[in-house]
Amino acid sequence: MQLKIMPKKKRLSAGRVPLILFLCQMISALDVPLDSKLLEDLVQPPTIIQQSPKDYIIDPRENIVIQCEAKGKPPPSFSWTRNGTHFDIDKDPLVTMKTGSGTLVINIMSEGKAETYEGVYQCTARNERGAAISNNIVVRPSRSPLWTKEKLEPITLRSGQSLVLPCRPPIGLPPAIIFWMDNSFQRLPQSERVSQGLNGDLYFSNVLPEDSREDYICYARFNHTQTIQQKQPISVKVILAKSNRERPPTFLTPEGNASNKEELRGNVLSLECIAEGLPTPIIYWIKEDGTLPINRTFYRNFQKTLQIIQVSEADSGKYQCIAKNALGVIHHTISVTVKAAPYWIMAPQNLVLSPGEDGALICRANGNPKPRISWLSNGVPIEIAPDDPSRKISGDTIIFSSVQERSSAVYQCNASNEYGYLLGNAFVNVLAEPPRILTSANTLYQVIANRPALLDCAFFGSPLPTIEWFKGTKGSALREDTYVLHENGTLEIPVAQKDSTGTYTCVARNKLGMAKNEVHLEIKDPTRIIKQPEYAVVQRGSTVSFECKVKHDHTLIPTVIWLKDNGELPSDGRFTIDKDHLVVADVSDNDGGTYTCVANTTLDNVSASAVLSVVAPTPTPAPIYDVPNPPFDLELTDQLDKSVQLSWTPGDDNNSPITKFIIEYEDAMHEAGLWRHQTEVPGTQTTAQLKLSPYVNYSFRVMAENSLGRSLPSEASEQYLTKAAEPDKNPMTVEGLGSEPDNLVITWQPLNGFESNGPGLQYKVSWRQKDGDDEWTSVVVANVSKYIVSGTPTFVPYLIKVQALNDVGFAPEPAVVMGHSGEDLPMVAPGNVHVTVVNSTLAEVHWDPVPLKSVRGHLQGYRIYYWTDQNSSKRNRRHIEKKILTFQGSKTHGMLPGLEPFSHYTLNIRVINGKGEGPASPDRVFHTPEGVPSAPSSLKIVNPTLDSLTLEWDPPSHPNGILTEYTLKYQPINSTHELGPLVDLKIPANKTRWTLKNLNFSTRYKFYFYAQTSAGSGSQITEEAVTTVDEAGYLPPDVGAGKAMASRQVDIATQGWFIGLMCAVALLILILLIVCFIRRNKGGKYPVKEKEDAHADPEIQPMKEDDGTFGEYSDAEDHKPLKKGSRTPSDRTVKKEDSDDSLVDYGEGVNGQFNEDGSFIGQYSGKKEKEPAEGNESSEAPSPVNAMNSFV
Repeated sequence: MQLKIMPKKKRLSAGRVPLILFLCQMISALDVPLDSKLLEDLVQPPTIIQQSPKDYIIDPRENIVIQCEAKGKPPPSFSWTRNGTHFDIDKDPLVTMKTGSGTLVINIMSEGKAETYEGVYQCTARNERGAAISNNIVVRPSRSPLWTKEKLEPITLRSGQSLVLPCRPPIGLPPAIIFWMDNSFQRLPQSERVSQGLNGDLYFSNVLPEDSREDYICYARFNHTQTIQQKQPISVKVILAKSNRERPPTFLTPEGNASNKEELRGNVLSLECIAEGLPTPIIYWIKEDGTLPINRTFYRNFQKTLQIIQVSEADSGKYQCIAKNALGVIHHTISVTVKAAPYWIMAPQNLVLSPGEDGALICRANGNPKPRISWLSNGVPIEIAPDDPSRKISGDTIIFSSVQERSSAVYQCNASNEYGYLLGNAFVNVLAEPPRILTSANTLYQVIANRPALLDCAFFGSPLPTIEWFKGTKGSALREDTYVLHENGTLEIPVAQKDSTGTYTCVARNKLGMAKNEVHLEIKDPTRIIKQPEYAVVQRGSTVSFECKVKHDHTLIPTVIWLKDNGELPSDGRFTIDKDHLVVADVSDNDGGTYTCVANTTLDNVSASAVLSVVAPTPTPAPIYDVPNPPFDLELTDQLDKSVQLSWTPGDDNNSPITKFIIEYEDAMHEAGLWRHQTEVPGTQTTAQLKLSPYVNYSFRVMAENSLGRSLPSEASEQYLTKAAEPDKNPMTVEGLGSEPDNLVITWQPLNGFESNGPGLQYKVSWRQKDGDDEWTSVVVANVSKYIVSGTPTFVPYLIKVQALNDVGFAPEPAVVMGHSGEDLPMVAPGNVHVTVVNSTLAEVHWDPVPLKSVRGHLQGYRIYYWTDQNSSKRNRRHIEKKILTFQGSKTHGMLPGLEPFSHYTLNIRVINGKGEGPASPDRVFHTPEGVPSAPSSLKIVNPTLDSLTLEWDPPSHPNGILTEYTLKYQPINSTHELGPLVDLKIPANKTRWTLKNLNFSTRYKFYFYAQTSAGSGSQITEEAVTTVDEAGYLPPDVGAGKAMASRQVDIATQGWFIGLMCAVALLILILLIVCFIRRNKGGKYPVKEKEDAHADPEIQPMKEDDGTFGEYSDAEDHKPLKKGSRTPSDRTVKKEDSDDSLVDYGEGVNGQFNEDGSFIGQYSGKKEKEPAEGNESSEAPSPVNAMNSFV
């Protein structure tokens, strides 16, 4: 009797039924099981299995790969359209299609541009049964544009004000990731007060003096091309206000009281509110018409950004951000609308029908707005596709009636709205196939008695076969009142009994034929716990035992585990498991709980539990605790070749239970007097079965251990000599390495005496070439660890094995390892070496790999030697300094960093192996372009006069190119560092001396001097100097006094006017002395006024007697020490090492350098002098440095 087909039951697991077939009244579709043998025979329309993403952004520096993989029977052919028209790949030499695939590879690395291949691509896979099409693949090259050049004015504001630093990054593809750093590439710290917005701008709720800096730099990182572009630095100066007026919050972004936001379903919804105010406002978020989803809501950027992941239409609504500080509260409402690109409700599924059957393809999608459904047949709109009388279209459904083999085709469902589209391929395959049973023949099922049994019969056929089950060889069909037949062919026996054991036959029939298969069922006895653990109450410190006896089917092997409180037992030696018992020694309060015994077999498991309660012990006299006494009465019994039983009597445990016994052994034959660990047994056990090794003269001793420590060892047992035997193991760490080009050194770790298992230990060493038919060559050597094979070819792989043997016999067959004979120097130099200069300090080298056979050893890499051509002053050197770079492995290109600009370089390449270097490739010469020069080596001010100063300098030590000119900028500076107008002067490159005329007398000037090449301006050097005083001999009162000024004053002692003045004063004093001497001798008297006139007032003396500085009065402020670095040494020469320290008030501190093309070259330089400010602006103005816009 044929059984009725029942609905599939939930208890039928997918694991037991891997191949499931579905049958419906309307859609009688067959699911083709993924059986490889079955699929090889079935004709099947194409199916797209892999394709590139719809929006495919490519790296313009790499070849373009547009994927299209499909399967079908016969294998499909592939074609492409580009921008809606046929793309003939045969006409474009740069485009190839992978063999057996539709994947396109466009080789733009050799020639061509990625922009040429920008467009919309679509792949078609076609065979005799139909055509499948891919999505429209929009190919666009990634873009990482530079920032537009702009001049950013310094920003000056008072503390407490708000500030927004705009980033406005260039529009790239895909969009850039924005972050702010300083010129040392350190991220700027952010907080509730300072944070970066979603648009990349940097927001300050209120500024503090410590926000002052000159290097606020916005960076844009384009991950697709792995480049980073840099905005010009922004200078911010915060002036400390006398008092900061607090103010309530206002929003910096978004503007107004309300705004709108639209997001697509499935994306991340990001809402942002950034407020300014003093003190700094705190941001809160609420949803006006609902609550925020708990598991999908996240707060970012110090709660200024609200993010909801996997957003859906239910998340639409009004969201309110609240900014609050001590002076007030403000609100902003954001109305969120969630739209949706099309998404599947029911994607079309493949149909396998037999001739004359009915079926349907259903395509249902949703979206916001609701998507429009359109159908295609074999890639052609169904309205213009060839007519098929068996097909009828009804909206999102195609209904098939009485299909024929010609009805086979691939249908495409397109669901689209303004936000996107979905394209689903589904084929209709009309097949006429006799039944096939896919379940393996004679499968054995084992089931526990009184449980359901499920017997599989996976099948295929077209039309869909009917299934019958039989028991035994001559039985009738099984009846439905006792059995259940599932629609996938599985037979279910709801309650299996012992008499259910037997052979069952599955028979599949359709009008084209019949197939059958036999499976076998065995019913096993259930596992039971016949002695369960029992509730126990024990005193702290005592021992408790739980029993768990298991009865099981004799053909099943159970495993028993114990759990405590449904977890693993503590990893404590106090817990021991012995056969049917769990023993807990020295019970503590923590040991209380539920103990469960679990018995598992491959088919079932059972468990039983008991509770342990721990109580305080009955008060007793305080015991004396100590380590146990040593065991005694050791006895050896059951003496066999490789085992013996040891028994002993425990000593007193001294009031602390023995937790374990430790057994040690002595080998009197090989290691007399040395005791080694043998094994450990629980403290409840007094016997142990010991495994022994051959040819060892054993003695044993036992030690007991409790919680206080370990006892002394027992007396040694009697000796027991085991019989000799062949070795049971071979040497370890066998290796074969050549020390010379013509030998093979075989080494191994020899066995120790204990492992020899007998007298006469030797080794059989065998070897042969791996690639060849040679027989093994063997030699027996003494107990050594090395053997050298001579006369081998260079670097040839060998198979090696080392086998131990003794007087009794050989060890088991050893494992074969591979080694190599000795290496020799490589024979061939790398070829096709070419150099690409990236910038003035970086070059890329490419070369062809050498043939592996020519390496004659393990390829370790390639080594590049490169050096600069020496100039005329260095040609007499005997040795040219060469630099070396090594590239590991089989690389065929590398970068040479740290090159000198405007230099001639020579390089060659050698391959290296374990022996050394091979021959050098022919020298390749390349030239680095010009770079910016270093600062002039020195700058001196000589010959100062009333209105002129003469500058002398040495050219830059590293011109890095051909100097085109020098730039000199200077401006007057007074004692308070206020700057005067700036003068800019260009000086020819061949000059090393220049005189400035028409300067102001008695005036200090600051000079900024740098050289230029065609690549740009170099680092500058600064100096200060003073024109000489006026003819009256006085300095202006604002020049200052003291020793700090003296080091920078003009040496007036060498001036002619000063010498004349001093001579006149000396002559006047001499005349006065003569007159006084004559009058004194005459005894005459002269008026007091004449005495006062004879001694000049020290306050108007032109020079002090102590240090020769100008002696004028000044207020207290004039005597304050000058700023660090505001003066130069007296010799007017600025040394390089002094410049970094003395110019700290003017240095910009830029560590990173950028090339003219915007690429970061990773070098660091010393601090640079800041550019002088125009007019009376601060001396902190930025210097003229070549800051570039990007780095890679």
